[in-house]
Amino acid sequence: MAQGKILLKPGTLWTSVKERTEYALQCGALLSIPTEFEFVEQDGVRFLVRILSNLNRKKAAKKKQEKQSATSGEEFNPFLPYEEDLFVADISDTHVCILNKFNVVDYHLLIITRGFEEQESLLTVEDFTAMWACLADFDGLAFYNSGKTAGASQRHKHLQLVPLPLAPSGLQIPIEPLLISAQFQNSNATLTKLPFVHAFASLNSNWVRSPLAGPQETLEVYHTLRHAVGLDDKQSGAYNLLATREWMLIVPRSQEHFQSISVNSLGFAGALLVRNAAEMEILKTQGPMTILKNVAVS
Repeated sequence: MAQGKILLKPGTLWTSVKERTEYALQCGALLSIPTEFEFVEQDGVRFLVRILSNLNRKKAAKKKQEKQSATSGEEFNPFLPYEEDLFVADISDTHVCILNKFNVVDYHLLIITRGFEEQESLLTVEDFTAMWACLADFDGLAFYNSGKTAGASQRHKHLQLVPLPLAPSGLQIPIEPLLISAQFQNSNATLTKLPFVHAFASLNSNWVRSPLAGPQETLEVYHTLRHAVGLDDKQSGAYNLLATREWMLIVPRSQEHFQSISVNSLGFAGALLVRNAAEMEILKTQGPMTILKNVAVS
């Protein structure tokens, strides 16, 4: 399968992200959700836990979408067409980059397919071409929530990208201390201190210098990791994928929630989100790693 042509000019993405964020905030297209955060430690990881301060904007927007869907008889798709005021850049002839309208993290990007594809479909060489084109100019954590069980809120296929570090203080990514425990068998590995099914692999950080060099190899790593955790190529299955310039991690999912707490890919990076004080109490009582174990596959 052809990788597709990269349209994104090298060295321009980060500037475009900052400029479009400022514009989208001013015109009201970007509805950032304010949070507070604290660290909760378990099993040698200082988990970053964000507490939402106000969900009213997102609730109002969801009601509006549901009304539109009821009127049209079709499910509302915020990415087809996407809001022009959120547009950041054309990445390739198959993907564009937009701002996450309801961002919790500053400069949270969505890498979306131009045409509709199901969020549960397998990732392709075009997806990884778009990912590497963005990572070349944006040192971040890319992630993919494969389906609703994995925490996806939209059916239209999209990867996501957030800048590193994930927290204003501390490590780049909270689970970093566990990465040094990787036990390699052939090209893929497991992290000995993660108490659930997963597979981990190193990526070649040189691919970031030439975004066309890495996508095919990254696709092969992706399929190797999927096989390692029991996912076959015919059926996508629910899983979370996380990738940086240096590594990739896949975690199969068994359920979306632990009690009322929803978990997506960022949870497996060590960053969780709770909606209120009651959920924070659940998280502290149960422990964040215990929550991850319950929504993953043991």
